[in-house]
Amino acid sequence: MSVIIDTGCANLTSLKFAVERLTNDVVISSDPETISSADRVFLPGVGSAQYAMGVLEERDLIDVIQNLTQPVLGICLGMQMLTSRSSEGDIACLDLVPGEVKGLQSQGLRLPHMGWNTLAECTDHPLLHGINEEMYFYFVHTYGVGVSDTSIAQCEYGSRFSAAIAYKNFLGVQFHPERSSAAGSQLLKNFLEIKI
Repeated sequence: MSVIIDTGCANLTSLKFAVERLTNDVVISSDPETISSADRVFLPGVGSAQYAMGVLEERDLIDVIQNLTQPVLGICLGMQMLTSRSSEGDIACLDLVPGEVKGLQSQGLRLPHMGWNTLAECTDHPLLHGINEEMYFYFVHTYGVGVSDTSIAQCEYGSRFSAAIAYKNFLGVQFHPERSSAAGSQLLKNFLEIKI
């Protein structure tokens, strides 16, 4: 069973629909036991880091997420929350992946970074199986995770940032796979099949 953590964000249903096209065994839940017993966990997020971390704290989910040993995929703000800290309100995050979240250095390009963009420097990671640098993914964000050893794909928008990260069993994508057509579906399929 796969569980989408109910973080109170608006895109939960669209993510569930996208995952349901690949498997029927997916639920949205904020129940600690359901999340802990899942085979795979999705951590979605939209909005501010302060609000999203507040929701996790209010629902007593921070320790639950920090102790997960199965594959976990953070999406958009969910990916950012996997890191140690966000400069968006100077908020402590889950501290599961080395790195910090900072405002995008867009070099004068309009913010937020919204729309379709390709990836760069894709590594040979199972999450990216069948995905190449010619495929387009849908982004909408103003903050990002810097490029580091945990980056498995990058994106260019004025400057480089991490489009996908991986550290132990924690994975993240800055884009929205549920809104990224066939390429996004391939990434979700990869996550559902991943062995860590």
